[in-house]
Amino acid sequence: MTDTPTHIVVLAGGISHERDVSLRSGRRVADALAGHGAQVELRDPDATLLAYLGEHRPDVVWPALHGASGEDGALRGLLEFLGVPYVGSRSAAARLAWDKPTAKAIVERAGVATPRSITLPRDAFRELGADAVFEAIADELPVPLVVKPARGGSAQGVTIVEDRKDLPRAMVDAYTYGDVALVEQCIRGTEIAIGVIDTGDGPVALPAVEIEPLSGVYSFEARYNAGETRFYVPARLPDDVAARAAESALAAHRALGMRHISRVDLIVDGSGTPWFLEANVLPGLTETSLLPQALEAAGHDLGWVYAALAEDARREP
Repeated sequence: MTDTPTHIVVLAGGISHERDVSLRSGRRVADALAGHGAQVELRDPDATLLAYLGEHRPDVVWPALHGASGEDGALRGLLEFLGVPYVGSRSAAARLAWDKPTAKAIVERAGVATPRSITLPRDAFRELGADAVFEAIADELPVPLVVKPARGGSAQGVTIVEDRKDLPRAMVDAYTYGDVALVEQCIRGTEIAIGVIDTGDGPVALPAVEIEPLSGVYSFEARYNAGETRFYVPARLPDDVAARAAESALAAHRALGMRHISRVDLIVDGSGTPWFLEANVLPGLTETSLLPQALEAAGHDLGWVYAALAEDARREP
């Protein structure tokens, strides 16, 4: 790695439902980069941002923006238009990963198992009738089910449906966060997250993080409130199963065309099969987030890794 970039702009905040998480991630990234010797500026994106970037031309932008403002590809596309190097997946890959049904289809085509599901726009209930739609779901997808917004993160709008009568309420909760919902077979097993990093020598899977929420559900609160979830790094999996899960994560990362950093969420069932749930182009980087835990478990210094990613982005804008 060559010299650390002298000026890195970390973008955090934004206007999505995940603003507070983004601010926490951004501060952690900025502190780690500054501790590694970089000149870091932490900015909340606003109407002055694009003009600022065009005038001041930072060495690298690090978008620590969760939710639509940072993960749907729009901001990344604008940075590409401006010719500003940035850390993370290109806009095209971000659009694919941001849409969970699209990501599932692409990753399944790459040979990774993913739970059976159906994608339902809100309008389907108006056009076809709610009773008919729910009856069709009942015929093909037995409970338990997972209902989630087709786009979004941090488990917002996600419900595990154990009883068929609770499905309509779960759909309403998912539609609070968007006009399309994903209804998915619930796979029971060990919930894990595998971070993937690529500092220029090809993607590498980090140790799997096993997630054990004390409430039984890895909710928004369980993700970001210390003490509500137990984490095991590496996950308590047999070596051969852990290796299969790592290969699944790498296959998903490659199939979606992701770059620099990602996190792939999976469930490992009782037979040892990893099931792909979703991929994140910008994993959480807060003090309770999974990817930093995996980096530390692998013996990496966070500042060095973040600086290496920024340097690779600068070399290949």
